[in-house]
Amino acid sequence: MKKVILPGLIAGVVLFLVSYGGLYLAIKFFPKLFVDYINPLFSSEGWRDALFYSHAFVIAFALSWFWDRFKGLFKGYFLVRGVEFGIVYALVALVPVMWISFSALDVTLSMVVSWLLYGSCQSVLAGIIFAKINP
Repeated sequence: MKKVILPGLIAGVVLFLVSYGGLYLAIKFFPKLFVDYINPLFSSEGWRDALFYSHAFVIAFALSWFWDRFKGLFKGYFLVRGVEFGIVYALVALVPVMWISFSALDVTLSMVVSWLLYGSCQSVLAGIIFAKINP
């Protein structure tokens, strides 16, 4: 369990910092993309904000467990293993979720593509951290 908790916590902190730094930069450099979020579908209510801001830790712990369970399948230098892990996760989990989100919700293609890129970057970064900390 220690091989899952500590790497998950470290990845959670890193993902939190990178995610919100990246969000700040994305809003600054791509403001038109974020106009789409002025939509009743995206409401911000007190307790739900905490869920949104804690997502980096939720994904980090889930990916940490996934890494610990399947790390033996990834071979090579830690960077290669981390990137491959992130790509596998993106293909297996993110693409289907983005597909169903785009087909069922009133969201734009640019939103879904940005979510896919965002999630892929998170999973690759987490994979690199796990490959280094928990080889």
